Amino acid sequence: MLRVILVMHDVEHNDYYRMNKTYFESMPVAGQYIYNTDANAYLVEEVISFAGYVSSKGAIAVVVVTPADEDKPVSKIYGLDIEEDLDD
Repeated sequence: MLRVILVMHDVEHNDYYRMNKTYFESMPVAGQYIYNTDANAYLVEEVISFAGYVSSKGAIAVVVVTPADEDKPVSKIYGLDIEEDLDD
């Protein structure tokens, strides 16, 4: 599992703020949608990898996201319980 820090890009105010640390099975890429533990879908804008950092200490990258557009089908996904709905 890859541990990353999610950072929200507030486009309206051109500001960035830390959301949370989370894990991925594979590193997301720009343009991909992710479904976060807050039950919302986000569009990945950028992935920034750390240089000169020992990954055993924590996160290995920053993933910059924006909320998915409300008119996109991915925005209609809500209420998933990862452990109950996706695990075998």
